[in-house]
Amino acid sequence: MAPGQVSLTVNGEQRTFDVEPRTLLVHALRDELGLTGTKVGCDTSQCGACTVLVDGKAFKSCTLLAVRAGGATVTTVEGLADDGRLHALQRAFAEHHGLQCGYCTPGMIMAAADVIARDPEPAPEAIRHALAGNLCRCTGYEPIVESVRAAAAELRARA
Repeated sequence: MAPGQVSLTVNGEQRTFDVEPRTLLVHALRDELGLTGTKVGCDTSQCGACTVLVDGKAFKSCTLLAVRAGGATVTTVEGLADDGRLHALQRAFAEHHGLQCGYCTPGMIMAAADVIARDPEPAPEAIRHALAGNLCRCTGYEPIVESVRAAAAELRARA
């Protein structure tokens, strides 16, 4: 297969690179751009470890061919930090024990960023619903929900 050229805005930076037409976005981010925060969990859209924001919406990057994402704006967990300062969600997950092994954390954070963008004061039920497609085998989910609520409160206080 001949490579295809893809041009994306990734974490605020225009990036152009060659990929094979069958390359999934998750692999392009990790292998072509070196953004390894996005995890490969199941490759079947079940676990959510590969969740990124595509044009501002949570998207499982293992379900999208990189060439189909051409022209999109993609935000990975690395792109949430601002000038070296962790995003409120990243800090809250650490402070409220929303992570243990950390494998699911990038996908959880990106799905949470989407829900907070849509609803700055999400109820616990809305958070659980938004994160239903992201699996965690370590935390039992309550610390994750509390982390999202804490981050949402911090972001509202800053607004």
